[in-house]
Amino acid sequence: MMKCKPNQTRTYDPEGFKKRAACLCFRSEREDEVLLVSSSRYPDRWIVPGGGMEPEEEPGGAAVREVYEEAGVKGKLGRLLGVFEQNQDPKHRTYVYVLTVTELLEDWEDSVTSASGG
Repeated sequence: MMKCKPNQTRTYDPEGFKKRAACLCFRSEREDEVLLVSSSRYPDRWIVPGGGMEPEEEPGGAAVREVYEEAGVKGKLGRLLGVFEQNQDPKHRTYVYVLTVTELLEDWEDSVTSASGG
């Protein structure tokens, strides 16, 4: 069940890019297995869990929150991999972090599938 946030405020940086945060969720410190989630919007695609940052939110905090909301995963936030820009409309910048998974919520086990790195 998706929690919808009707009153969610979008945050933009000074150049008008929507600010997003996301995590690559690794099963262990070895970073050899990454968790991906399927999206209801793109059922045939695997996506990296992430979403829009809320006002006054740090990118790292937003990334952890979005991963929990979208993938039911808790973990240890690692390094910032980079900031990725998309210039299409709407244009956005996504802060992508590494997250080492420490906890998978039981309810989510059906919807979370591991893909092995290669």
